[in-house]
Amino acid sequence: MTPHEKAQLTALMTRPYKYLRLEWNPDRQALRVRTYVKPIQCYSLAGIAEMQRVLDDIEASPGLVKHLVLTSDVTGVFNFGGDLSLFVLLIRARDVDSLRMYGRRCVEMVWWLENASKLGVHTTVLVQGDTLGGGLESVMPFHKIIFERSAQAGFPEVLFNLFPGMGAWNFVIRKAGFSIANEMILSGRLYTAEQLMRRHLVDVIVEDGEGEAAIEAVLAQVHPRLRGTLAALEARRLAAPITREMLMAIVDQWTTSALDLSDRDLRLMERLARAQVRKAGDITREGAVDEIKRMELDTAWGEERTGITEWSALN
Repeated sequence: MTPHEKAQLTALMTRPYKYLRLEWNPDRQALRVRTYVKPIQCYSLAGIAEMQRVLDDIEASPGLVKHLVLTSDVTGVFNFGGDLSLFVLLIRARDVDSLRMYGRRCVEMVWWLENASKLGVHTTVLVQGDTLGGGLESVMPFHKIIFERSAQAGFPEVLFNLFPGMGAWNFVIRKAGFSIANEMILSGRLYTAEQLMRRHLVDVIVEDGEGEAAIEAVLAQVHPRLRGTLAALEARRLAAPITREMLMAIVDQWTTSALDLSDRDLRLMERLARAQVRKAGDITREGAVDEIKRMELDTAWGEERTGITEWSALN
């Protein structure tokens, strides 16, 4: 590794993160990202921002990271998906701009994963426990998807009159076909790891506790033929293209639909959010959720304004 690469790696690994834990495997040039989001293990604005920072660092250092591995450090939960507490807050306030911003930030993360092969990065995800809605959407673009046997996943959004708007239709149709996407998204059902594998949405199932060994097996298999594997994956992506414009158009439709939710739908979302807090084992902070969401929103809009200012200065 050159001095420049060492400096890049040091910068990547020493950033302060609140919701992520990074590990580096020098033999494989593999970056392991462990997520631990409080008070709910979901894609909060703050959690998305940290994950995007990691992805941007990888992209800014071409060739440094060869493998990206994503796992959860919350027992029994991979990711609950969309931030229901934030959604309720924004929908009640009729804040369409913030809802759209949230959706687009999710799409930018998914879009990076969709382009990982083009960036020279092979991606692997290990799902242990529940993964719902946006959590499952974020899994779909990974090159290798590993589930432990007790894990379950699905798109429950239809139960409160919404739909998964950050890539579910696109990626499930590509991997499993339209009829499977239609069944999963419109039913709101949860599926076992075995059921998902039969639908070609999961690549590897291992017994509970064997996920770590499965990650190592994937890296050992892929690493010696990484260039050929990435070239083939890029060709696969081009053969069944998903465009950023398409993803953004669906987010816009999701935003419009969210604003039409009834008070009953919002109460159900609130109940689910409270259940998620309990599942994640952080009951003590449940009462502070609304305030946390407002702080995350203020931070996100501050970042948005900074980005617009920097773009204007460059143009």
